[in-house]
Amino acid sequence: MTSSRPPTRRWLALALLAMTQFVLVVDTAIVIIAAPSMEADLGFTPEGLSWVANAYALAFGGLLLLGGRAGDIVGRRRMFIWGLSLFAVGSLAGALATSPLWLIIARAVQGMGAAAVSPAALALVMTLFTEQKERNKALGIWGSVAATGAATGYVFGGLLTEWFGWQAVFWVNLPIVAVVVLLAPQLLPETKDAVHRSFDIAGAVTVTGGVSLAVYALINAAHVGWASAQTLGLFTAAAALLAAFVAIEARSSQPLISLKIFRIASLRNGNGLTLLTMGAMTPMFFFLTLYLQHVLGFTPIQAGLAQMPAAVCFALLGTHVGKLVSRIGYRIPATVGGLIAGAGMFWLAQVEVNGNYFTDVMAPLTMTALGATLGVISLMIAATAEAPLDSAGLAAGLVNVTQQIGGAVGLAVLSTVAATANSRATERGGDTLSSFTDGVSTALTVGAGIAVAAGVLAPVLLRKARRGTAAPDDSATTLAENEVAAAGH
Repeated sequence: MTSSRPPTRRWLALALLAMTQFVLVVDTAIVIIAAPSMEADLGFTPEGLSWVANAYALAFGGLLLLGGRAGDIVGRRRMFIWGLSLFAVGSLAGALATSPLWLIIARAVQGMGAAAVSPAALALVMTLFTEQKERNKALGIWGSVAATGAATGYVFGGLLTEWFGWQAVFWVNLPIVAVVVLLAPQLLPETKDAVHRSFDIAGAVTVTGGVSLAVYALINAAHVGWASAQTLGLFTAAAALLAAFVAIEARSSQPLISLKIFRIASLRNGNGLTLLTMGAMTPMFFFLTLYLQHVLGFTPIQAGLAQMPAAVCFALLGTHVGKLVSRIGYRIPATVGGLIAGAGMFWLAQVEVNGNYFTDVMAPLTMTALGATLGVISLMIAATAEAPLDSAGLAAGLVNVTQQIGGAVGLAVLSTVAATANSRATERGGDTLSSFTDGVSTALTVGAGIAVAAGVLAPVLLRKARRGTAAPDDSATTLAENEVAAAGH
Protein backbone atom coordinates (compact mmCIF):
# COMPACT_ATOMS: atom_id res chain seq x y z
CA MET A 1 0.00 0.00 0.00
CA THR A 2 1.26 3.49 -0.88
CA SER A 3 0.27 6.97 0.22
CA SER A 4 -2.67 8.41 -1.77
CA ARG A 5 -0.76 11.61 -2.49
CA PRO A 6 0.46 12.01 -6.12
CA PRO A 7 3.92 10.44 -6.64
CA THR A 8 5.55 13.71 -7.72
CA ARG A 9 4.20 15.48 -4.65
CA ARG A 10 5.46 12.74 -2.34
CA TRP A 11 8.99 12.93 -3.76
CA LEU A 12 8.95 16.73 -3.48
CA ALA A 13 7.92 16.30 0.15
CA LEU A 14 10.84 13.91 0.63
CA ALA A 15 13.20 16.48 -0.88
CA LEU A 16 11.95 19.05 1.63
CA LEU A 17 12.40 16.66 4.56
CA ALA A 18 15.83 15.59 3.32
CA MET A 19 16.88 19.25 3.08
CA THR A 20 15.98 19.62 6.74
CA GLN A 21 17.98 16.53 7.66
CA PHE A 22 20.93 18.00 5.76
CA VAL A 23 20.74 21.20 7.83
CA LEU A 24 20.66 19.29 11.14
CA VAL A 25 23.63 17.08 10.18
CA VAL A 26 25.72 19.92 8.77
CA ASP A 27 24.97 22.14 11.77
CA THR A 28 26.81 19.81 14.15
CA ALA A 29 29.94 19.66 11.99
CA ILE A 30 30.17 23.36 11.17
CA VAL A 31 29.84 24.36 14.83
CA ILE A 32 32.66 21.99 15.82
CA ILE A 33 34.96 23.49 13.17
CA ALA A 34 34.05 27.01 14.31
CA ALA A 35 34.64 26.21 18.01
CA PRO A 36 38.25 27.51 18.21
CA SER A 37 37.17 30.84 16.69
CA MET A 38 34.30 31.06 19.19
CA GLU A 39 36.77 30.31 21.98
CA ALA A 40 39.05 33.17 20.95
CA ASP A 41 36.29 35.70 20.27
CA LEU A 42 33.97 35.09 23.22
CA GLY A 43 36.54 34.10 25.85
CA PHE A 44 35.53 30.49 26.46
CA THR A 45 37.64 28.40 28.78
CA PRO A 46 38.71 25.07 27.21
CA GLU A 47 36.26 23.21 29.45
CA GLY A 48 33.47 25.72 28.85
CA LEU A 49 33.90 25.34 25.10
CA SER A 50 32.66 21.76 25.32
CA TRP A 51 29.25 23.16 26.30
CA VAL A 52 28.85 24.54 22.77
CA ALA A 53 28.45 20.91 21.72
CA ASN A 54 26.97 19.54 24.93
CA ALA A 55 24.15 22.08 25.32
CA TYR A 56 22.82 21.04 21.91
CA ALA A 57 23.30 17.32 22.52
CA LEU A 58 21.66 17.33 25.95
CA ALA A 59 18.63 19.30 24.80
CA PHE A 60 18.31 17.19 21.66
CA GLY A 61 18.77 13.83 23.38
CA GLY A 62 16.84 14.67 26.52
CA LEU A 63 13.79 16.02 24.70
CA LEU A 64 13.79 13.79 21.61
CA LEU A 65 11.21 11.31 22.88
CA LEU A 66 9.01 14.16 24.14
CA GLY A 67 9.29 15.75 20.69
CA GLY A 68 8.15 12.52 19.08
CA ARG A 69 5.24 12.20 21.51
CA ALA A 70 4.23 15.82 20.89
CA GLY A 71 4.18 15.14 17.16
CA ASP A 72 1.92 12.15 17.73
CA ILE A 73 -0.54 14.28 19.70
CA VAL A 74 -0.60 17.71 18.01
CA GLY A 75 0.39 16.62 14.50
CA ARG A 76 3.76 15.83 12.92
CA ARG A 77 3.66 18.58 10.31
CA ARG A 78 2.74 21.14 12.93
CA MET A 79 5.53 19.93 15.22
CA PHE A 80 7.96 19.92 12.29
CA ILE A 81 7.19 23.59 11.57
CA TRP A 82 7.25 24.60 15.24
CA GLY A 83 10.54 22.80 15.78
CA LEU A 84 12.14 24.45 12.76
CA SER A 85 10.95 27.84 13.96
CA LEU A 86 12.53 27.22 17.37
CA PHE A 87 15.72 26.01 15.67
CA ALA A 88 15.78 29.28 13.70
CA VAL A 89 15.36 31.31 16.90
CA GLY A 90 18.33 29.46 18.41
CA SER A 91 20.36 30.07 15.25
CA LEU A 92 19.58 33.79 15.30
CA ALA A 93 20.49 34.02 18.99
CA GLY A 94 23.73 32.14 18.32
CA ALA A 95 24.71 34.50 15.51
CA LEU A 96 24.15 37.50 17.81
CA ALA A 97 25.88 35.99 20.88
CA THR A 98 28.38 38.20 22.70
CA SER A 99 29.20 35.95 25.66
CA PRO A 100 29.78 32.24 26.34
CA LEU A 101 26.55 31.85 28.34
CA TRP A 102 24.51 33.49 25.58
CA LEU A 103 25.92 31.12 22.97
CA ILE A 104 25.40 28.05 25.18
CA ILE A 105 21.74 28.98 25.74
CA ALA A 106 21.32 29.52 21.99
CA ARG A 107 22.73 26.06 21.31
CA ALA A 108 20.32 24.55 23.83
CA VAL A 109 17.42 26.25 22.03
CA GLN A 110 18.69 24.82 18.73
CA GLY A 111 18.75 21.37 20.35
CA MET A 112 15.18 21.78 21.59
CA GLY A 113 14.08 22.64 18.07
CA ALA A 114 15.96 19.69 16.59
CA ALA A 115 14.30 17.37 19.13
CA ALA A 116 10.93 18.38 17.70
CA VAL A 117 11.99 18.31 14.04
CA SER A 118 13.91 15.03 13.83
CA PRO A 119 11.24 12.52 14.93
CA ALA A 120 8.51 14.39 13.06
CA ALA A 121 10.52 14.40 9.82
CA LEU A 122 11.28 10.68 9.97
CA ALA A 123 7.67 9.84 10.87
CA LEU A 124 6.50 11.86 7.86
CA VAL A 125 8.85 9.94 5.57
CA MET A 126 7.46 6.65 6.89
CA THR A 127 3.90 7.95 6.40
CA LEU A 128 4.49 9.18 2.87
CA PHE A 129 6.05 5.90 1.73
CA THR A 130 4.23 2.87 3.12
CA GLU A 131 5.12 0.36 0.38
CA GLN A 132 8.34 -1.44 1.38
CA LYS A 133 10.29 -0.96 -1.86
CA GLU A 134 9.49 2.75 -2.13
CA ARG A 135 10.12 3.25 1.57
CA ASN A 136 13.60 1.73 1.32
CA LYS A 137 14.35 3.94 -1.68
CA ALA A 138 13.16 7.00 0.25
CA LEU A 139 15.22 6.04 3.29
CA GLY A 140 18.22 5.49 1.04
CA ILE A 141 17.88 9.04 -0.28
CA TRP A 142 17.43 10.29 3.29
CA GLY A 143 20.63 8.53 4.33
CA SER A 144 22.58 9.75 1.30
CA VAL A 145 21.68 13.32 2.15
CA ALA A 146 22.80 12.78 5.75
CA ALA A 147 26.07 11.25 4.54
CA THR A 148 26.62 14.18 2.19
CA GLY A 149 26.04 16.56 5.07
CA ALA A 150 28.57 14.71 7.20
CA ALA A 151 31.12 14.67 4.38
CA THR A 152 30.76 18.34 3.48
CA GLY A 153 29.90 19.89 6.84
CA TYR A 154 33.46 20.29 8.06
CA VAL A 155 34.62 21.94 4.84
CA PHE A 156 31.49 24.09 4.66
CA GLY A 157 32.01 25.17 8.26
CA GLY A 158 35.65 25.98 7.56
CA LEU A 159 34.74 28.12 4.57
CA LEU A 160 32.04 30.03 6.46
CA THR A 161 34.23 30.59 9.52
CA GLU A 162 37.31 31.69 7.61
CA TRP A 163 35.53 33.95 5.12
CA PHE A 164 32.69 35.41 7.19
CA GLY A 165 33.44 34.63 10.85
CA TRP A 166 32.01 32.00 13.19
CA GLN A 167 28.66 33.81 13.31
CA ALA A 168 28.05 32.67 9.72
CA VAL A 169 27.57 29.05 10.82
CA PHE A 170 24.37 30.25 12.50
CA TRP A 171 23.25 32.83 9.93
CA VAL A 172 23.33 30.22 7.15
CA ASN A 173 20.48 28.26 8.77
CA LEU A 174 17.95 31.08 8.56
CA PRO A 175 17.21 31.30 4.81
CA ILE A 176 17.08 27.51 4.49
CA VAL A 177 14.66 27.17 7.40
CA ALA A 178 12.52 29.99 6.00
CA VAL A 179 12.13 28.18 2.66
CA VAL A 180 11.25 24.88 4.35
CA VAL A 181 8.70 26.48 6.69
CA LEU A 182 7.00 28.25 3.77
CA LEU A 183 6.77 25.08 1.65
CA ALA A 184 5.87 22.61 4.41
CA PRO A 185 2.10 23.37 4.54
CA GLN A 186 1.83 22.81 0.78
CA LEU A 187 3.90 19.62 0.52
CA LEU A 188 3.61 17.75 3.82
CA PRO A 189 0.51 15.90 5.07
CA GLU A 190 -0.71 16.29 8.62
CA THR A 191 -0.67 13.04 10.58
CA LYS A 192 -1.36 12.16 14.21
CA ASP A 193 -1.42 9.08 16.41
CA ALA A 194 -4.74 8.71 18.21
CA VAL A 195 -3.24 6.27 20.73
CA HIS A 196 -1.11 8.83 22.58
CA ARG A 197 -2.84 11.46 24.69
CA SER A 198 -0.27 12.23 27.40
CA PHE A 199 2.90 14.30 26.91
CA ASP A 200 4.64 12.94 30.04
CA ILE A 201 6.39 16.26 30.60
CA ALA A 202 7.44 15.17 34.10
CA GLY A 203 9.38 12.27 32.62
CA ALA A 204 11.09 14.47 30.04
CA VAL A 205 12.04 17.13 32.60
CA THR A 206 13.47 14.68 35.14
CA VAL A 207 15.58 12.70 32.67
CA THR A 208 16.92 15.82 30.92
CA GLY A 209 17.61 17.56 34.23
CA GLY A 210 19.29 14.50 35.73
CA VAL A 211 21.64 13.93 32.81
CA SER A 212 22.43 17.66 32.50
CA LEU A 213 23.36 17.94 36.18
CA ALA A 214 25.57 14.86 35.90
CA VAL A 215 27.38 16.29 32.87
CA TYR A 216 27.81 19.67 34.58
CA ALA A 217 29.26 17.93 37.64
CA LEU A 218 31.71 15.98 35.48
CA ILE A 219 32.95 19.07 33.65
CA ASN A 220 33.42 21.17 36.80
CA ALA A 221 34.89 18.45 39.01
CA ALA A 222 38.41 19.19 37.72
CA HIS A 223 38.17 22.73 39.14
CA VAL A 224 36.28 22.30 42.40
CA GLY A 225 37.42 18.75 43.25
CA TRP A 226 35.75 15.37 42.96
CA ALA A 227 35.07 15.22 46.71
CA SER A 228 33.87 18.84 47.01
CA ALA A 229 30.41 19.63 48.35
CA GLN A 230 29.42 21.08 44.97
CA THR A 231 30.38 17.97 43.00
CA LEU A 232 28.81 15.56 45.47
CA GLY A 233 25.68 17.69 45.68
CA LEU A 234 25.29 17.81 41.91
CA PHE A 235 25.74 14.06 41.56
CA THR A 236 23.23 13.47 44.36
CA ALA A 237 20.68 15.76 42.71
CA ALA A 238 21.28 14.07 39.35
CA ALA A 239 20.74 10.64 40.89
CA ALA A 240 17.55 11.82 42.59
CA LEU A 241 16.14 13.19 39.32
CA LEU A 242 16.99 10.03 37.40
CA ALA A 243 15.43 7.89 40.14
CA ALA A 244 12.33 10.08 39.94
CA PHE A 245 12.28 9.54 36.17
CA VAL A 246 12.27 5.76 36.61
CA ALA A 247 9.48 6.01 39.20
CA ILE A 248 7.40 8.29 36.95
CA GLU A 249 7.79 6.02 33.95
CA ALA A 250 6.91 2.93 35.99
CA ARG A 251 3.61 4.48 37.13
CA SER A 252 2.60 6.36 33.98
CA SER A 253 -0.14 4.89 31.79
CA GLN A 254 1.56 6.42 28.73
CA PRO A 255 5.25 6.80 29.61
CA LEU A 256 7.83 8.31 27.30
CA ILE A 257 9.80 5.10 27.73
CA SER A 258 8.00 1.89 28.56
CA LEU A 259 10.42 0.24 30.99
CA LYS A 260 9.26 -3.18 29.77
CA ILE A 261 11.20 -2.65 26.56
CA PHE A 262 14.46 -2.98 28.51
CA ARG A 263 13.66 -6.65 29.10
CA ILE A 264 14.91 -7.19 25.53
CA ALA A 265 18.57 -8.04 26.10
CA SER A 266 19.84 -7.00 22.67
CA LEU A 267 18.09 -3.62 22.96
CA ARG A 268 19.35 -3.00 26.49
CA ASN A 269 22.92 -4.08 25.82
CA GLY A 270 23.05 -2.59 22.32
CA ASN A 271 22.17 0.81 23.75
CA GLY A 272 24.66 0.39 26.58
CA LEU A 273 27.46 -0.36 24.14
CA THR A 274 26.33 2.52 21.91
CA LEU A 275 26.64 4.82 24.94
CA LEU A 276 30.26 3.73 25.37
CA THR A 277 31.08 3.94 21.67
CA MET A 278 29.65 7.43 21.19
CA GLY A 279 31.30 8.49 24.45
CA ALA A 280 34.61 7.78 22.76
CA MET A 281 33.90 8.87 19.17
CA THR A 282 32.17 12.23 19.67
CA PRO A 283 34.95 13.78 21.82
CA MET A 284 37.59 12.60 19.34
CA PHE A 285 36.37 15.01 16.65
CA PHE A 286 36.13 17.86 19.16
CA PHE A 287 39.70 17.41 20.39
CA LEU A 288 41.05 16.76 16.91
CA THR A 289 39.60 20.08 15.71
CA LEU A 290 41.29 21.93 18.58
CA TYR A 291 44.61 20.17 17.96
CA LEU A 292 44.61 20.90 14.23
CA GLN A 293 43.88 24.61 14.68
CA HIS A 294 45.66 25.40 17.96
CA VAL A 295 48.76 23.20 17.62
CA LEU A 296 49.34 22.51 13.93
CA GLY A 297 48.14 25.98 12.96
CA PHE A 298 45.52 24.84 10.45
CA THR A 299 42.98 27.37 9.22
CA PRO A 300 39.30 26.44 9.67
CA ILE A 301 39.13 25.40 6.00
CA GLN A 302 42.21 23.21 6.35
CA ALA A 303 40.85 21.67 9.55
CA GLY A 304 37.61 20.86 7.76
CA LEU A 305 39.41 19.21 4.86
CA ALA A 306 41.62 17.32 7.31
CA GLN A 307 38.60 15.46 8.73
CA MET A 308 37.13 14.52 5.37
CA PRO A 309 38.65 10.98 5.37
CA ALA A 310 36.48 10.06 8.36
CA ALA A 311 33.32 11.50 6.81
CA VAL A 312 33.99 9.67 3.55
CA CYS A 313 34.37 6.38 5.44
CA PHE A 314 31.02 6.89 7.15
CA ALA A 315 29.35 7.75 3.84
CA LEU A 316 30.81 4.93 1.72
CA LEU A 317 30.88 1.99 4.12
CA GLY A 318 27.46 2.23 5.77
CA THR A 319 25.53 0.15 3.24
CA HIS A 320 28.20 -2.54 3.20
CA VAL A 321 28.10 -2.90 6.99
CA GLY A 322 24.33 -3.36 6.89
CA LYS A 323 24.71 -6.18 4.37
CA LEU A 324 27.47 -7.78 6.44
CA VAL A 325 25.28 -7.76 9.55
CA SER A 326 22.47 -9.35 7.55
CA ARG A 327 24.80 -12.26 6.74
CA ILE A 328 26.70 -12.90 9.97
CA GLY A 329 24.79 -11.05 12.69
CA TYR A 330 25.89 -8.07 14.76
CA ARG A 331 28.19 -9.57 17.42
CA ILE A 332 31.33 -10.02 15.33
CA PRO A 333 31.13 -6.65 13.51
CA ALA A 334 30.44 -4.83 16.80
CA THR A 335 33.41 -6.54 18.45
CA VAL A 336 35.86 -6.01 15.60
CA GLY A 337 34.64 -2.45 15.05
CA GLY A 338 35.20 -1.46 18.67
CA LEU A 339 38.69 -2.94 18.73
CA ILE A 340 39.73 -1.31 15.44
CA ALA A 341 38.34 2.06 16.54
CA GLY A 342 40.14 1.79 19.87
CA ALA A 343 43.44 0.92 18.17
CA GLY A 344 43.04 3.84 15.78
CA MET A 345 42.32 6.26 18.61
CA PHE A 346 45.34 5.03 20.57
CA TRP A 347 47.47 5.66 17.48
CA LEU A 348 45.92 9.11 17.13
CA ALA A 349 46.69 9.79 20.80
CA GLN A 350 50.41 9.80 19.99
CA VAL A 351 50.09 13.30 18.46
CA GLU A 352 52.94 15.72 19.09
CA VAL A 353 53.47 19.47 18.90
CA ASN A 354 55.40 19.13 15.64
CA GLY A 355 53.20 16.35 14.28
CA ASN A 356 52.76 15.45 10.62
CA TYR A 357 49.18 15.44 9.38
CA PHE A 358 49.45 12.47 7.01
CA THR A 359 51.20 10.07 9.38
CA ASP A 360 50.04 11.34 12.78
CA VAL A 361 46.44 12.31 11.97
CA MET A 362 45.05 11.11 8.64
CA ALA A 363 46.15 7.48 8.89
CA PRO A 364 44.92 6.84 12.48
CA LEU A 365 41.78 8.91 11.87
CA THR A 366 40.87 6.77 8.86
CA MET A 367 41.48 3.60 10.86
CA THR A 368 39.29 4.90 13.68
CA ALA A 369 36.52 5.84 11.25
CA LEU A 370 36.57 2.36 9.71
CA GLY A 371 36.13 0.76 13.11
CA ALA A 372 33.51 3.28 14.23
CA THR A 373 31.40 2.74 11.11
CA LEU A 374 31.50 -1.01 11.61
CA GLY A 375 30.74 -0.81 15.32
CA VAL A 376 28.11 1.94 15.39
CA ILE A 377 25.91 0.48 12.65
CA SER A 378 26.15 -3.03 14.12
CA LEU A 379 25.10 -1.73 17.53
CA MET A 380 22.22 0.26 16.05
CA ILE A 381 20.88 -2.86 14.41
CA ALA A 382 21.40 -4.86 17.61
CA ALA A 383 19.42 -2.30 19.59
CA THR A 384 16.45 -2.37 17.22
CA ALA A 385 16.37 -5.82 15.59
CA GLU A 386 14.40 -7.66 18.28
CA ALA A 387 12.00 -4.88 19.25
CA PRO A 388 8.34 -5.79 18.62
CA LEU A 389 6.68 -4.01 15.71
CA ASP A 390 4.57 -1.79 17.96
CA SER A 391 7.75 -0.62 19.76
CA ALA A 392 9.93 -0.09 16.69
CA GLY A 393 9.61 3.69 16.87
CA LEU A 394 10.54 3.75 20.55
CA ALA A 395 13.52 1.47 19.92
CA ALA A 396 14.82 3.74 17.14
CA GLY A 397 14.25 6.81 19.31
CA LEU A 398 16.17 5.26 22.20
CA VAL A 399 19.18 4.67 19.94
CA ASN A 400 19.17 8.33 18.92
CA VAL A 401 18.84 9.45 22.54
CA THR A 402 21.68 7.14 23.57
CA GLN A 403 23.93 8.55 20.86
CA GLN A 404 23.33 12.14 21.94
CA ILE A 405 23.64 11.49 25.67
CA GLY A 406 26.65 9.19 25.20
CA GLY A 407 28.45 11.85 23.19
CA ALA A 408 27.64 14.55 25.76
CA VAL A 409 28.76 12.48 28.76
CA GLY A 410 31.89 11.30 26.94
CA LEU A 411 32.82 14.86 26.01
CA ALA A 412 32.27 15.98 29.61
CA VAL A 413 34.46 13.20 31.01
CA LEU A 414 37.25 13.56 28.47
CA SER A 415 37.22 17.38 28.71
CA THR A 416 37.88 16.97 32.43
CA VAL A 417 40.65 14.46 31.68
CA ALA A 418 42.23 16.83 29.15
CA ALA A 419 42.03 19.82 31.50
CA THR A 420 43.63 17.87 34.34
CA ALA A 421 46.46 16.58 32.13
CA ASN A 422 47.00 20.06 30.70
CA SER A 423 47.30 21.57 34.19
CA ARG A 424 49.73 18.91 35.38
CA ALA A 425 51.91 19.34 32.30
CA THR A 426 51.98 23.10 32.89
CA GLU A 427 52.96 22.57 36.53
CA ARG A 428 55.87 20.42 35.34
CA GLY A 429 57.15 23.35 33.29
CA GLY A 430 55.64 22.58 29.90
CA ASP A 431 54.93 25.41 27.49
CA THR A 432 51.40 26.23 26.31
CA LEU A 433 51.39 24.10 23.16
CA SER A 434 53.08 21.06 24.65
CA SER A 435 50.79 21.12 27.70
CA PHE A 436 47.72 21.47 25.49
CA THR A 437 48.90 18.58 23.30
CA ASP A 438 49.50 16.48 26.40
CA GLY A 439 45.91 17.10 27.46
CA VAL A 440 44.57 16.10 24.04
CA SER A 441 46.76 13.00 23.97
CA THR A 442 45.62 11.89 27.43
CA ALA A 443 41.95 12.41 26.58
CA LEU A 444 42.30 10.43 23.34
CA THR A 445 44.08 7.62 25.19
CA VAL A 446 41.20 7.33 27.66
CA GLY A 447 38.77 7.48 24.74
CA ALA A 448 40.65 4.63 23.07
CA GLY A 449 40.24 2.58 26.23
CA ILE A 450 36.49 3.22 26.21
CA ALA A 451 36.22 2.11 22.57
CA VAL A 452 38.22 -1.05 23.29
CA ALA A 453 36.01 -1.76 26.31
CA ALA A 454 32.96 -1.62 24.03
CA GLY A 455 34.64 -4.07 21.66
CA VAL A 456 35.59 -6.46 24.46
CA LEU A 457 32.12 -6.38 26.02
CA ALA A 458 30.25 -6.81 22.73
CA PRO A 459 30.63 -10.61 22.39
CA VAL A 460 29.66 -11.01 26.05
CA LEU A 461 26.60 -8.75 26.07
CA LEU A 462 25.25 -9.35 22.58
CA ARG A 463 23.92 -12.86 22.63
CA LYS A 464 23.30 -14.66 19.36
CA ALA A 465 20.24 -13.25 17.66
CA ARG A 466 17.15 -15.37 17.45
CA ARG A 467 16.32 -16.85 14.08
CA GLY A 468 15.43 -14.00 11.74
CA THR A 469 16.95 -11.17 13.77
CA ALA A 470 20.46 -11.62 12.43
CA ALA A 471 19.07 -10.49 9.11
CA PRO A 472 16.92 -7.51 10.00
CA ASP A 473 14.35 -6.29 7.52
CA ASP A 474 15.46 -3.84 4.89
CA SER A 475 13.92 -0.75 6.45
CA ALA A 476 15.49 -1.41 9.86
CA THR A 477 18.91 -1.94 8.30
CA THR A 478 18.51 1.12 6.10
CA LEU A 479 17.58 3.28 9.08
CA ALA A 480 20.68 2.12 10.94
CA GLU A 481 22.87 2.88 7.95
CA ASN A 482 21.35 6.33 7.58
CA GLU A 483 21.81 7.32 11.20
CA VAL A 484 25.58 6.63 11.22
CA ALA A 485 26.28 9.67 9.06
CA ALA A 486 24.87 11.96 11.71
CA ALA A 487 26.09 9.97 14.69
CA GLY A 488 29.60 9.41 13.46
CA HIS A 489 30.69 13.01 13.48
